Amino acid sequence: MQSFRFVHSADIHLDSPLRGLTGQDSAAVALIRRATGEAFTALVSRTIEEGASFLLIAGDLYDRDWQDYQTGLFFVREAARLRKAGVDVYLIYGNHDAANQVRRKLALPDNVKIFSHRKPETKRIPELGVALHGQSFGRRDVSDNLARSYPPRVPGDVNIGLLHTSLAGTEGHANYAPCSLDDLVNKGYDYWALGHVHAPAVHHRRPYVVYSGVLQGRHIRETGPKGAFLVSVEDGAVSGVEAFQVDLVRWEVVKVPAEDCVAFQDLCDAIRDRVEEAAEERSDGRLLACRIELTGRTEAHSLALASEERLLAEARATAEGLGDGRAWIERLVVRTESPRNATDGASAADVLGDIGVAAKDEELREGLQKHIGELIRRLPHEVREGADDEMLRAAADSDYDQLVTLAGRYALARLTATGE
Repeated sequence: MQSFRFVHSADIHLDSPLRGLTGQDSAAVALIRRATGEAFTALVSRTIEEGASFLLIAGDLYDRDWQDYQTGLFFVREAARLRKAGVDVYLIYGNHDAANQVRRKLALPDNVKIFSHRKPETKRIPELGVALHGQSFGRRDVSDNLARSYPPRVPGDVNIGLLHTSLAGTEGHANYAPCSLDDLVNKGYDYWALGHVHAPAVHHRRPYVVYSGVLQGRHIRETGPKGAFLVSVEDGAVSGVEAFQVDLVRWEVVKVPAEDCVAFQDLCDAIRDRVEEAAEERSDGRLLACRIELTGRTEAHSLALASEERLLAEARATAEGLGDGRAWIERLVVRTESPRNATDGASAADVLGDIGVAAKDEELREGLQKHIGELIRRLPHEVREGADDEMLRAAADSDYDQLVTLAGRYALARLTATGE
């Protein structure tokens, strides 16, 4: 049997809307805006360079219905590059680009093979001795276990399954087309190319059950290296699985210990040191898009809370000062705590106690529910679901006790801040 290689990718999310960039204009922001497309271009180039026989896309090529036809035309151009190199593309659609989600269509090059959403099907590559099995999503909210109805293995072939799924035991993603690891292993295929979960992972070997992960991290919940897998087949068996990265922007959380900080400049110096270190050691030559988290018990706790906006501006100035698009700061989050000075602690306890009483006031709660609740309802669904700011999360969850407490702590910090 022939030896060959193929590339497994998924969750490319072309045309994905990027949050948190409004009002920002820099070379780094421009790169972040175009990163998903350029990562796909890099994937196509790497597939050709490696001499891969075919490219698999296990769902969510597109992030949503196209805003215009440029998204589709971009994919056609990249698929044409693969066609010229003799590389076929085998594609299933997932929850983001299901048949009922993306309504605009364009004629695709004949090297793009799309699996039906009506039922699982098998596409064979006789010259390689390969049988590919897959099914696209017909609608976004697929709750059935699609894997159970996949075709039996084709004897004598290398059998590969493409599936967009929430594998049991994975967290943080909607439960679409759920299945268990046993469902996949017992099918008898040689390789399962999975999509939907954005963290790359090899869940089983022989047979291989693999999530390629998102191609390009798009926000702070998609940290670390991103890319695809190069899979080698020798003598009818998968002989190697190698991850490779094509991301242009590397998302990271940069924790800044503030225990030794007292004054504002101390905080700035600590942030500068950690950002420079992260850009040097954790970016792998890419743009480092990072969230700063100030941590630890510190005399500068109240000062940090009260100066959050100014600290963010200083952190962004530090990133710009590194030059060459090396770093960009998404947010700065204060997670420090006070050093529990006995006198200050008693005073703070009195104030926070008053806040706790206020949180129970029915008239106040009704006002919060009416006014803040209405604002939250007007927010787009993805903003409410993806909220990671503590106060926004409390408001979205209608947790008014927590909302009042957080607001009170911020107000207390502004009243007691010193050290500028």
